[in-house]
Amino acid sequence: MVAVREKNDRHSRCWGSPRLNIRPARVSDVPAICELIRTFADRRLMIRRSLGELYESIREFIVATDDDGKVVGCAALHVFWEDLAELKCLAVSERVQGFGVGRRLVETCWQSARELELKTVFTLTYVASFFEKCDYRQIDKSELPHKIWNECVRCPLFPNCTEVALIRSIADEWQPVGAMDQHAMVEALV
Repeated sequence: MVAVREKNDRHSRCWGSPRLNIRPARVSDVPAICELIRTFADRRLMIRRSLGELYESIREFIVATDDDGKVVGCAALHVFWEDLAELKCLAVSERVQGFGVGRRLVETCWQSARELELKTVFTLTYVASFFEKCDYRQIDKSELPHKIWNECVRCPLFPNCTEVALIRSIADEWQPVGAMDQHAMVEALV
């Protein structure tokens, strides 16, 4: 757990620092996840998800909960292929935005991707600057495989969407020489 400051002191318990817990989503979290996503989908900032879709994909989701156990953020990691996944459905309650909840969710998804031995994670967003702070870099949407557009056709903004594509890849990560194995060092020198 990590301490997160609250913007509004009436919600805080201990010197303005409620606790934040990041964990795999549970079936009982689905209504709260649906409501978080709906809040931003109503503003046309993300694709609406039905309860059925969320129940079917619950294993892809992680949630952030506050010290009262209330879901205040969510994100999902959807695997597309042996080396590619999408970080999607990132939503953070407005009452805790600006306190690192989104960054923690993004980083947790990245760590999950690494544990699955995925090399690249992409996202589509209207808030590119946030993801750039999380080590993602912009790419042209045309660089992504065609099969990722399956959900886009359901979006009310399709085909005039202005979302930006970003990726994070292990190839972009810097490693100190001492952390490289011998094979990686030889590859780096060649």
